[in-house]
Amino acid sequence: MAANTQTIIPHLWFDKEAKEAAGFYASVFPRSKVTHVSRLEGTPSGDTDIVGFELWGMRFMAISAGPLFKFNPSISFMVNFDPLLFGAGPAAAQEARRTLDAVWDKLSQGGKARIPLDKYPFSERYGWIEDRYGLSWQLILTNPQGDPRPPIMPTLMFTGANCGKAEAAMDFYLSVFRDGKRGVVHRYGPGMAPNREGTVMFADFMLGTQWLTAMDSAREHGFGFNEAVSLLVSCDNQAEIDAYWQQLSAVPEAEQCGWLKDRFGVSWQVVPSVMEEMMRNGSRDQLHRVMHAFLKMKKFDLAALRKAYA
Repeated sequence: MAANTQTIIPHLWFDKEAKEAAGFYASVFPRSKVTHVSRLEGTPSGDTDIVGFELWGMRFMAISAGPLFKFNPSISFMVNFDPLLFGAGPAAAQEARRTLDAVWDKLSQGGKARIPLDKYPFSERYGWIEDRYGLSWQLILTNPQGDPRPPIMPTLMFTGANCGKAEAAMDFYLSVFRDGKRGVVHRYGPGMAPNREGTVMFADFMLGTQWLTAMDSAREHGFGFNEAVSLLVSCDNQAEIDAYWQQLSAVPEAEQCGWLKDRFGVSWQVVPSVMEEMMRNGSRDQLHRVMHAFLKMKKFDLAALRKAYA
C-alpha cells in the first residue's frame, strides 16, 4: 500500500442523508471539504449516493443505502483540539478551546450530549456528543505536552460480550497491519466497578498511517458494533486484498460485496484503491457494469472489476 496514503478510511452508512451529512460535517470541522459524489443506479437499495469527504485532513466515505443500520456509540470519533495545531503560546490554547466550543455548538444542533462539555480529571475541556444523524463524537482539549496525535481518531468501545477484549483486539489488528505500533494504555484500577481492574480504560494504536483508540466498558449499554460505521482498507493489488480478507474475516455469512466482519464484530471493507478512481471518473455505463460485477462478489476480484469497467 502506498506510504503516502491514508491506509484505513472510516465509512458511514446513511439511509438517504450521505450528501447532506458530508456537507454538514465539512461545515463543522476546520480544513474540511466534500471531495466527490457518485451515484449508483438500480442497486438493491435503489439509487445510491457514494460520497467522499475530508474532515481536518482525514478522509471519510459515506453511502446512502437505506435504513438497514443505525449509528451507535460503539464506534465514535475522538477529536483532539491540540493547541499545537493552532500555533504557540496562550493564544493558541485559547483558539483551540474556542474552536472546540464552536464545533460542539454546531454538532449540538439537533443532537444530544452523552457526556456534558465540562472540565474532567483527564482534560480541561471534554464532552461526548451524538449529532443530528446519531453519529458520536468525543471532543477533547488535548495537553500539548503529550505525544502528538492527529485531530480525528476512530474510537472502538468494547461492550457486552466484547468487554475486556480491547487489548486483544489491538494486538490482533497490529498483527494484521504492518508498520503498526501501540501508543498509550490507561487501565481501570481497583474500585472502578463495574469495570474490571486491568482492562482498558483508554488506549490508542496506529495501523499503517492511521491512529485509532480503544476502550472497554462494562456498563449496560445495549449496543455493539454494526455496519453503520465500517473501516475501509484501500488495497493496491489482489495480493493485498487476499491477505487482509484472509486475516480479518471471521463471519462467513457477513461476507458480501467486499464487506466482512472480524472476530470482534467490527465491520471492514477490503477494496481495491482503483475503485475510488472508477467511482470518481466512470461514465454511467461503466459504473453500472462495475456495480453488477461486484454485486456478485464476496471478496473483490480486481481483474474482474477492471474488465467490467473497461
